[in-house]
Amino acid sequence: MQLKNKYANRSKISEAKFRQIVKLFVLDLDATQISQIVNLERKTVNRYLMAIRERIAEFCEQESPFQGEIEVDESYFGPRRVKGKRGRGAGSKTIVFGMRKRNGKVYTEIVPDCKKSTLQSIIRGKVEPNSVIYSDSWKGYDGLVDVGYDKHYRVDHGRNEFVNGKSHINGIEGFWGYSKTRMSKHRGVNKKYFYLHLKECEFRYNYRNEDLYQKILKIVRKNPLFYS
Repeated sequence: MQLKNKYANRSKISEAKFRQIVKLFVLDLDATQISQIVNLERKTVNRYLMAIRERIAEFCEQESPFQGEIEVDESYFGPRRVKGKRGRGAGSKTIVFGMRKRNGKVYTEIVPDCKKSTLQSIIRGKVEPNSVIYSDSWKGYDGLVDVGYDKHYRVDHGRNEFVNGKSHINGIEGFWGYSKTRMSKHRGVNKKYFYLHLKECEFRYNYRNEDLYQKILKIVRKNPLFYS
């Protein structure tokens, strides 16, 4: 039986039930906990949660280009490194590139590698040329000045330099810590759904000072879920 639900086309649950799911999702309850509270099968709840995450991811991808003071960095998510394997992205880890505007938002993207061409392509697509960029000393950031970013400052972590005046990447590194702590609550995120959980972390971080419940409802109302 389909019910009228402005948040989900062909929905089998009421709008009130859907809003309840969103409210519990915002409180960071998992599918099992939510299913017990709303009296729905876990499989049904999980399907709605994944659909909500898809809308959140779409919303995050539409964010405007960054301008101002921007920190850039990469991080590695997944199992511990295999013994004997070293270097960026060692083992079976998922590589994520991120940027954070100081006192502003974060943007993340899963990347295949940390090569100069990969990282700088994202920077050029997302960061205005008149911005100030802060990075570590990784060679993937070499030559940013040559492609129009005249204000590029670095810290050398290899020499235990983490702050040099205004030069640091503490903000984006703080986001990595936040994301990994959140994901650890799931006792490991399936690689198939890693992107959606990553974007959820990005969304929660970017709008942590806003009413996430109302914001999600607004996003989904504009682009309803399709339940089949």
